[in-house]
Amino acid sequence: MASSGTGTGADAGGGVVGESGFDRATAVAGRPGGDGVFDVAIDAGWSIGAVPNGGYQLALLGRAAVAAAGEVEGPEHPHVLAATAQYVAPSPVGPAEVRTEVLRRGRRVSQVRTRLVADGRTSVDVSFTVGRLDPAAEPWWTDAAMPAATPFADCPRTPPIGDSQLPLPLMDQIDQRIDPVHRFGFGRPTGSGQFWAWLAFPDGRPHDPLSLLLAVDAVPPATVGLGTVGWVPTLALTAYVRAVPAPGPVLVHQRARLVEDELVDEVCDVWDRRGRLVAQATHLAAVRTTGPAATAVDSGSGKTAGS
Repeated sequence: MASSGTGTGADAGGGVVGESGFDRATAVAGRPGGDGVFDVAIDAGWSIGAVPNGGYQLALLGRAAVAAAGEVEGPEHPHVLAATAQYVAPSPVGPAEVRTEVLRRGRRVSQVRTRLVADGRTSVDVSFTVGRLDPAAEPWWTDAAMPAATPFADCPRTPPIGDSQLPLPLMDQIDQRIDPVHRFGFGRPTGSGQFWAWLAFPDGRPHDPLSLLLAVDAVPPATVGLGTVGWVPTLALTAYVRAVPAPGPVLVHQRARLVEDELVDEVCDVWDRRGRLVAQATHLAAVRTTGPAATAVDSGSGKTAGS
């Protein structure tokens, strides 16, 4: 049976519940009878402004998906491998439930549908593929190259109040460090539609496959560098978790591909300290544009390793 997500002990999502703020905030409690419904509490500390972060909610639902698969007889599938999410409405902070349906229980992978429901309304709907990642696996082939980033220790930590004075409670929960080569902010565009940032947990929790679901939607939108204004809410997201990350911070490379008709698609790659691509995601988000995109200025080479 899957962990209920209460108390302290091994968790089905690969973490240790009760030892870190992330694990407590994503804890799920199964109901007696195994009906696939899990009680959760959406934590205000993982918000941007007053809205819970999309990556945080994805990780919360991912933990429930792993737990739901564990309630059905079959091989242990402790890791999320893929997620396809629809963000239907902002989720309110406080008690909620995750309703799950195990669509398929397979030998190598299982598929689970989850819905985050609060006040009788679905706010996030995600289909997950879960399985087991081999920590010893190595790439057979890849054309991906990790950005040549400024070291973690030489990058300033993002404060919990943004340039626009918007409270960023999430920044108290994660240690985010945007590479200073980009030097962007709301009202201070660089003209570049990409940047990279390190992510770690200030309480020392190591990254694992579950926390990579947070990482793919935790950093600012790349359109900030282009001079967009206001909120950039994610409408749809597809994520892949490709490897168990090595200890240490992960590097998130976020880039916008096309901004048109007040919609943007972004690509997010997540790298560990070995230079391994450990997660990736594509986002479709709403965005407000006024006038032409910002003109590029000298903010460093902007090149990635191998380019």
